[in-house]
Amino acid sequence: MRMELQEEKVFKDPVHHSIYVQDAVVWKLINTPEFQRLRRIRQLGTSYLTFHGAEHSRFSHSLGVYEITRKIISQFERNRYADWPQEEKLLSLCASLLHDVGHGPFSHSLEQIFHIDHEQWTCEIILGDTGVNRVLREVDADFPAKVASVIRKKYVNPIVVSLVSSQLDADRMDYLLRDAYFTGVNYGTFDLDRILRVLRPYRGKIVVKESGMHAVEDYLMSRYQMYWQIYFHPVTRSSDIILRQIFRRASELFESGYSFAFMLPPIQDLLSGTIGLAHYLKLDEAMVQTTFGQWSEEPDEILADLCGRFLNRQLYKYAPLESEDNGWLQTVRQEWLQIGLHPEYHMEVDTPMDSPYDVYKPGALPDGKEKPPILLLDEQEQLTEISVKSDIIQSIAGLHRGKYYIYYPEERVLPHAHLLSSETRKKLSI
Repeated sequence: MRMELQEEKVFKDPVHHSIYVQDAVVWKLINTPEFQRLRRIRQLGTSYLTFHGAEHSRFSHSLGVYEITRKIISQFERNRYADWPQEEKLLSLCASLLHDVGHGPFSHSLEQIFHIDHEQWTCEIILGDTGVNRVLREVDADFPAKVASVIRKKYVNPIVVSLVSSQLDADRMDYLLRDAYFTGVNYGTFDLDRILRVLRPYRGKIVVKESGMHAVEDYLMSRYQMYWQIYFHPVTRSSDIILRQIFRRASELFESGYSFAFMLPPIQDLLSGTIGLAHYLKLDEAMVQTTFGQWSEEPDEILADLCGRFLNRQLYKYAPLESEDNGWLQTVRQEWLQIGLHPEYHMEVDTPMDSPYDVYKPGALPDGKEKPPILLLDEQEQLTEISVKSDIIQSIAGLHRGKYYIYYPEERVLPHAHLLSSETRKKLSI
């Protein structure tokens, strides 16, 4: 049951110009504490240390995903496509709005170190004792479970899932445009209006009219460029590494019984692995950075140094490697010990393959881990996977060219450069 507002609400937005809210349920969801918390979580994690404009939040991105979903559905309704189930509109809008509500501070970096699944937390917020759950239950007692099943990609109607989670979904389309805008680059720009016009609901799927192939090529090329130029930028990877090391060091100290001079209950529960929903919802980037500020004065030298580095952007230098040479890396670890550095914290080899962002993949794996491919619908109503007809997409589909980088504190290594092997000096360009 849809309940429309007496007067439409409008958010001004730098990407979509205006975001329109007509449903009372959507408006109430936006005003819940759980959704408002997303204002305090950056969309791009630590990328603001690389691109100073990247201060946009999960809140603004979530509104953008909602708006793109609303536009897609409006286009389906205007054209009266028989394959669009009109009764699923409110569910689709709510799922698109809430798809990221479970993200924690610094998002994916936090997930990696503490093995947190933001989709699981999203579902707990939707199904738990929260303002979000109470608003959703106003629609129907089963409505929260339906929204959660869309987030889990298990909803009975796959076309609803495709709107929020596919290789051409509202989530990706918004974050590419939004991230490009706030990082100040042109890589992520594409013709959103054209893509929205050529989307079609067809036999339980969302497909692309064949004449729109070139607009989708542009979208996928933008995604490819953003992947390598923004999301995998080596400076951002450096700040991610330091962030992960801070939490790894804090976890080690906590497990050893170390007495922290400053500790907030949600952070303590995070370190102990016992965090529940109430404390998880208190976690935001303001709390984490306040904690880092205090920890920068802790007696533990490694923790204090890492926190100071993160807060003051004193990041590790990086050098590209041809491969992960384990023999040489073992030598470097020994050299680090000789010059008074900690090899577990003052050196890390990284490749961007663990990033949540990906380039286009033509086929879904049998285990369901890959999202279904983009399908073209021709005039004979035949479906073809897009890379079969597009040489451009075929050339970039599933392409991996990630480099290895070694990261280290240059200012602590340089005074001891004469003690390092010639191979180490050469590879580190010292």
